[in-house]
Amino acid sequence: MTDIEIETHPLTPFLPAHAKLLMLGSFPPPQSRWKMDFYYPNYQNDMWRIFGLIFFKDKDYFLDLPNKNFKEQHIRDFLTQMGVGIFDTAYQVKRLQGNASDKFLEIVTPTDLSKLLEKIPMCHTIMTTGDKATDTLMQHFPEQPIKPVIGQSVRVNFASRELRLYRLPSSSRAYPLALEKKADAYRQFFETIGLV
Repeated sequence: MTDIEIETHPLTPFLPAHAKLLMLGSFPPPQSRWKMDFYYPNYQNDMWRIFGLIFFKDKDYFLDLPNKNFKEQHIRDFLTQMGVGIFDTAYQVKRLQGNASDKFLEIVTPTDLSKLLEKIPMCHTIMTTGDKATDTLMQHFPEQPIKPVIGQSVRVNFASRELRLYRLPSSSRAYPLALEKKADAYRQFFETIGLV
């Protein structure tokens, strides 16, 4: 069996200085699937359709439909205005099957959460998108025995800060939930934390 290459995260953390929310996925898909140099870059991933539905009642708001692409600058500007930071829970991984599936992702090096939080001092809410991201994040809080269930939160203390951790459904099409149902879950979350 050949040695599987260790991949280091290809994107820098997106951390507006006034961010109150940090969104954490697991790890970007292989770059052959990217439509932009930003988070959730696979055109088949529904994250930016979810955001479009919630904030603009239009699933295509952040999409460049004729080119089957995303409006990357619109997304960046919107997240900055809303105070939403994004990164992933894994800094280095091995893709055991060479694809984007979390099921075949081996986390080699988890992200240094304290370094991310240093850059966003107003952040007290972390939201994970999917099970692998949640499991990886929970390794930072060995004293917290319970991970949040979808739509719920848990409180933890970390790096002299009280945080609320929320878990939301994966935006991947592989996750068996209709787009509108995913958007409803995210809408309730954004309402709870006061961003809608």
